[in-house]
Amino acid sequence: MFLVGTFIRCVLIGSLCVGCSLQATKSPAPALPAAFEKASPNESANWPSKDWYRGFASAELDALISEAASSNFDLATARARVAQADARARQAHAGILPSVDAGGNANYLAGHSINGSAHETDWAALLSASYEVDFWGKNRATANSARYLAVASRADRDTVALTTLAGVANGYFQVLSLRERLTIARSNVDAARNLMEIVDSRYKVGLSNPVEVATQKAALAAAELTIPEIEQLQEEAVAALAVLLGRSPEGFRIEGTPLESLHEPAVAAGLPSELLRRRPDIFMAEANLGSASASLVAARAALFPSLTLTASGGVQNPALNAAITSLSGVGPTLNLGASLAQPIFDGGRLRAARAEAQAKEQELATSYRAAIVAALVDVENSLSAIQHLDAARDFQNDNVAQSERAFDGATFRYKEGNGDFLSVLEAQRILYAVRDQFIQYRLARLQALVSLCKALGGGWQAPDAVPQPKAAATQSKDSLFTEQ
Repeated sequence: MFLVGTFIRCVLIGSLCVGCSLQATKSPAPALPAAFEKASPNESANWPSKDWYRGFASAELDALISEAASSNFDLATARARVAQADARARQAHAGILPSVDAGGNANYLAGHSINGSAHETDWAALLSASYEVDFWGKNRATANSARYLAVASRADRDTVALTTLAGVANGYFQVLSLRERLTIARSNVDAARNLMEIVDSRYKVGLSNPVEVATQKAALAAAELTIPEIEQLQEEAVAALAVLLGRSPEGFRIEGTPLESLHEPAVAAGLPSELLRRRPDIFMAEANLGSASASLVAARAALFPSLTLTASGGVQNPALNAAITSLSGVGPTLNLGASLAQPIFDGGRLRAARAEAQAKEQELATSYRAAIVAALVDVENSLSAIQHLDAARDFQNDNVAQSERAFDGATFRYKEGNGDFLSVLEAQRILYAVRDQFIQYRLARLQALVSLCKALGGGWQAPDAVPQPKAAATQSKDSLFTEQ
């Protein structure tokens, strides 16, 4: 019992010696602007919530996003990667703790000589334990590295979820806009056909000429050609949306509503410093850097001596079978051991591993800074797009109204014999182009809002502390942003 107590005390002392471990480097403090350049100075911060897509007030969009959250292939793959990373983290964490094994063996011995015959059966039933004293923090650093990778995998999953959510919203709006563009194209064909009838009527009474007839027929044919082109784009957009939902395009339909019936969610950027805790891709880059720093600690610690304690005890026959003294019969047995190893020569392998880990840390530190800059650019681009679209709103509305008035007036004057045909033809061309442009303007506004919500993190927030990896069975499968 004294020897067992001594072994346990050695294990506890070894655990306390982790305080001698090497320290990981801290993440570099990023240089951030005081405010976003394109943000409105009069707007207060209004970060998007996790269900910001409900701000568009489309029940069909809400249903599509819910379906994508549960069925999207990329998101399912990302969840599987999280489960793998959690399992690896638990494996690495096991290296901090002692390992205990149970075993048994039997050995039958028999022999014969001029002195007679003899035989015996040696057997043992033992529990064995092994513990590497983590003086320099190598095992703990390895566990921390794997834990950071598990956290990075969760952030990657949430990045995929956010990208999928934005993709579904953009795809849905694209389908709606193409449907409206198709309606406008058909309306343009109807207008061209009506004008064709007017030209024919005037030609029959000698008020028009063959050139006007041929020109209008060409204009009608050109208008009709746009319909199959837009129909093809619409079918491709619907198929792309079906893929995001994890469905085949066959039988997939969108009910749809006019773009003008959709609401615009109120979203405004806060401070750039807050963005660091609201973007899963930035948090992933930071977690990857933390993993690399912990791996560097483990690589440095591998250059120092390692102490391993071993113990085994149980029942065996013979009770003691040593080189000098043997104790026959069945009885309890106890074996204690310790080994100390210091690398002397390995051809530079350990130092090369340390150099590799150091270079990896430098690489991921650069990636971390790059992720921050990319996030700032995303927000600035989205804010700039919304700013310019807001400035163009009145011009777009006025352009449509004036183009409709010009076409109606030119058609009426031509029908009454007071206008020329080319003016009508040009007014028709301009009206179709303006209406088509206006639909694309509405689409651009909606997609700019989606981009802003995505750039601001889509309601995601980093946990206050690096969480412990959980078993895959405890993870939520239905939420876009599952528990971190």
